[in-house]
Amino acid sequence: MSKKLILEMVLSFFRKVMFGFIILLSAVSCTDSDDEVWNKQNHDSNEFMKLMHAMMDTMHSMKMTNDPDNDFAMIMKEHHKGAINMANRELEKGKDSTLHQLARTMIMEQQKEITQMDSFLKAHSPVTVDTMFHHNSSMAMEMMSRSADLQYINGDADHDFAMLMIQHHQGAIDMADLELHHGKSAKLKSIAGKIKKDQQEEIKNLQEWLLKDD
Repeated sequence: MSKKLILEMVLSFFRKVMFGFIILLSAVSCTDSDDEVWNKQNHDSNEFMKLMHAMMDTMHSMKMTNDPDNDFAMIMKEHHKGAINMANRELEKGKDSTLHQLARTMIMEQQKEITQMDSFLKAHSPVTVDTMFHHNSSMAMEMMSRSADLQYINGDADHDFAMLMIQHHQGAIDMADLELHHGKSAKLKSIAGKIKKDQQEEIKNLQEWLLKDD
């Protein structure tokens, strides 16, 4: 694993922590009229956090092959399924039209990528052995899980979807970076590049929604 990639992963983790800290400071500075909005909810009771944890449990239980392309496709399939589940929950429970549009886009684009990765996995036999990919991907998933657990959630579907989807997307970006660094398949590298670009843009939109003035 290159020093540059390690540094990028560490910086990514600290960016997640700092963004959560900024949001928490915003909550503390709210007026009394905002108390209900910023009433922190226990993570074990939160619908979106339950979906995040279920996704993480599935990914951690998967048997890896140590072939970066194969394992990236397997992990990202489950990661995308988790995003789709969260987006569907937002459409069911959330009220904000902007977030509804983002959720619909996520479902459409990530379902397409699941189909592409399914096609790749059916045609691909694991051949490359790269244990560092497995080590680094496990680290990236653990960082995503810890970052999600640091977030301030309050039971409001729109707010919690935006907060946790930022962490979810950052995890996908970290995984895409690993595929771009370790992978051999031009097709999967192309998918990873698209994932990174799309989800960076969606993170920006989610951050702007969270920080907008009411």
